[in-house]
Amino acid sequence: MDKLAIEGGVALKGEVSISGAKNAALPILCAALLTPEPLTLDNLPQLNDVRTMRSLLSQMGVRAEAHNGALTLSAKQVDWPLAPYEMVKTMRASILALGPLLARCGEARVSLPGGCAIGLRPVDQHIKGLQAMGAEIDLDHGYIDAKATRLIGARFVFDVITVTGTENLMMAATLASGTTVLENAAREPEIVDLADCLIAMGARITGAGSDRIVIEGVATLHGARHAIMPDRIETGTFLAAALAAGGDVSLAAVRPDTLEAVIDKLVEAGADIVTEPTRIRIRREPGPGSLKSVALRTMPYPGFPTDMQAQLMAPMTVADDTAVITETIFENRMMHVQELKRLGADIEVEGNTAIVKGVRALTGATVMATDLRASACLVIAGLIAEGETVIDRIYHLDRGYERIEEKLSALGARIRRVA
Repeated sequence: MDKLAIEGGVALKGEVSISGAKNAALPILCAALLTPEPLTLDNLPQLNDVRTMRSLLSQMGVRAEAHNGALTLSAKQVDWPLAPYEMVKTMRASILALGPLLARCGEARVSLPGGCAIGLRPVDQHIKGLQAMGAEIDLDHGYIDAKATRLIGARFVFDVITVTGTENLMMAATLASGTTVLENAAREPEIVDLADCLIAMGARITGAGSDRIVIEGVATLHGARHAIMPDRIETGTFLAAALAAGGDVSLAAVRPDTLEAVIDKLVEAGADIVTEPTRIRIRREPGPGSLKSVALRTMPYPGFPTDMQAQLMAPMTVADDTAVITETIFENRMMHVQELKRLGADIEVEGNTAIVKGVRALTGATVMATDLRASACLVIAGLIAEGETVIDRIYHLDRGYERIEEKLSALGARIRRVA
């Protein structure tokens, strides 16, 4: 099993390009199930989660062909509308096949999901929404069995904001009879990217990016070509790394408009940030007092993203005061705290709040990644720790970051992958 070894204490300098967004790519890959015509995707990130989703679609009969950096998916015939537990347990985003399969095939059998152990992420909103659209759904031995001759447009109010729930119902509604209105919908940019892809395929969708999305169902969707948006969480991770280590870093192929809450906190913490439409430059001169503690509270978009909580906690461990970090989205997303404490961090957790008192320095040690974003947090901590930090179980990291050690090495970091 691979590990990462990091020698800390080097400021980061240079330029790196950001990959396509994992959280946009996964639902858009599932959108290929909605049409018998080819869907071509550009800027698709090379990640383990993307490979898992491609394997899942392949089992269903979807053919994939890579050419000139793009991937063309063809679901001319869906042979097997099943998402088995063996696939779904490794990646909960597999639940996104449920809506498209039901809308296109009239039936679906999808395992209840697994994925990162960061807390309960129930799929009841997916099920209730599809039932509101006329689907018959049974839960059978850990599987969701769904049937519908044709889904019918309906008004559905989400009890809680859910990104994958919004995406699943939006895809299902594109082929429903009549108009579907989704209230209290999630507003994340990845939902807008999915809507843009669906619209290119002939869907009629308005309101994506707001809490009210209206989908007018059509009889069929056609093929299209779509470029996956830049990954705002990868962007934020590299920004947090530059804040922690100091230096001068430029990020290319980015969308600063999707990261305003993160950028505001980085500036508050002492970073000098300049944004252009597709570029961000971040600078921080290392030195006493240049890294300031901040308070943050995770919120649904456009608030501070839960997927950036762990990464910003890393630089706060060596900031000049006390940071108060509150997690409101997932109840078990502080597992990185114990690993940061192994590096010498002074952190106390009270309920869903971490109180982070800045220390003079972290010291290298062997630590273990517990989930995807915790892995990124430990990488950032390793960049600023004295001596060598070894991170075990980095298969979590490979689910969501494309060649992160190569990109950081290009910025001057002393990081290497070891067996």
